[in-house]
Amino acid sequence: MPPTHPREAGMDMVMDHYEIFVGGQWVRSTGTERIEVVSPFTEEVIGSVPSGTTADVDRAVAAARAALESDPWSSMTLDDRLVMLRRLSQLLAAAREELAALVTAEMGCPITQSRTIQAVNPVRILDAYIDVAKEYPFRSLRTDLTTALVTRRPVGVVAGIVPWNVPASLVLQKVAPALATGCTVVLKPAPETPFDAYLIARLLEEAGCPPGVVNIVPADRDVSEYLVRHRGVDKVTFTGSSAAGRRIAELCGADLRRVTLELGGKSAGIVLEDADLDATVGGLRLGMFRNNGQVCSLKTRLLVPENLEAEVLDRLRALVASLPVGDPSDPDTHIGPLVSARQRDRVEGYIRAGVDQGATLVVGGGRPADQPTGWFVEPTVFARVDPDSVIAQEEIFGPVLSVTTYRDEEHAVAIANNSDYGLSGAVYTSDIERGVRVGSRIRTGTVEINGSPAGFFAPMGGVRSSGIGREFGPEGLDSFVELQTIGLPRDATHSLS
Repeated sequence: MPPTHPREAGMDMVMDHYEIFVGGQWVRSTGTERIEVVSPFTEEVIGSVPSGTTADVDRAVAAARAALESDPWSSMTLDDRLVMLRRLSQLLAAAREELAALVTAEMGCPITQSRTIQAVNPVRILDAYIDVAKEYPFRSLRTDLTTALVTRRPVGVVAGIVPWNVPASLVLQKVAPALATGCTVVLKPAPETPFDAYLIARLLEEAGCPPGVVNIVPADRDVSEYLVRHRGVDKVTFTGSSAAGRRIAELCGADLRRVTLELGGKSAGIVLEDADLDATVGGLRLGMFRNNGQVCSLKTRLLVPENLEAEVLDRLRALVASLPVGDPSDPDTHIGPLVSARQRDRVEGYIRAGVDQGATLVVGGGRPADQPTGWFVEPTVFARVDPDSVIAQEEIFGPVLSVTTYRDEEHAVAIANNSDYGLSGAVYTSDIERGVRVGSRIRTGTVEINGSPAGFFAPMGGVRSSGIGREFGPEGLDSFVELQTIGLPRDATHSLS
């Protein structure tokens, strides 16, 4: 278990971690700098962790390499690995309340959403990868005029870099496929949300994960770049902003290092004329305003027929009025604070840009008057948004929805595709076949019909500025393996089938 040291800060107890997790042990960082974690609600420091150094990264990569190439990890069968992952799943499920409270404290997600999404999805992700791995073709024979044994072996040491918005889910999104395929991991959590990664490391210990298989080093940007370009790293998997993703792709490209990037989004939801407007707008409670608007796949652009604009806006006003804003630890809160003062400044800058460029501010746009502390922005809706304007084109990552009207189906599809992004999207309609037809014309990695999620067994990822590669499903395992083909004599196949 990671040692912690309590200290007083106002009326709350602050927990400080002084170790990083390397080679199956909690060890002191080689540096002295600290990363302070600040509550986005109270604006007070709630704890700290070491700010890892390049020497810490060297130790972590060396530990991961040693574990990859030696027992017990190198000799564990798939069944052995899955037994360990099932134990981890059970421990994660049992720690649900602790994990939810940590995420809410770290980044301000309302506790009800932390309990039902942030602390539940890590288990669902892990369980899905366990099921997929059981059927994955790690070995297969192909016979024609010649015979080949095709094997899929672990790609090696994986650097996993995760953001702050859904931190525990994204840790498992990186760790689960890596361990299922036999890789080892050096994980770099976001500076804003390191505590959940420390909890997961503790659970990995309890689950019997061998030393060095997963290593955790919190760090700043410079040290993160050092990890990305480390010669001992075989693959990088990253979730975060498109700007950071481009930098990582540049660094990995220089060394021909494998990379998976799940990046930003500016997803459009097309409301067709026959859509159930009450259900459509009601679904935006989570489809747009989940996690305080800080999810890359949210439907931040709503495209509506010209003759339905007034009805949709009336429903959106009512929806926003029904979203309690306040203390994220209150079960009734739906909109909590943004993760940092810098993020609030960014979102407020976009709101000003929307007004300056002529969009109509329908509701919100300011800070809630009844919240004396915390980095809050009111849930905000703009109408008459020009598809080429800043708020329609750039990812805001806050509770800001843009509504744009369209003339016909062709126009709607053109507006949806008028974006550098392509992560997610939606079509709202009572005609499912039409919804699929329209959805298939949107250039994006995932399309939800009437807000229906694709789940964790289907591939998820983006096109264009939304990323490279896919996660989840068997496609999510593909980037963690290297293919090797072995030519065989025809009479050898009976012993390998």
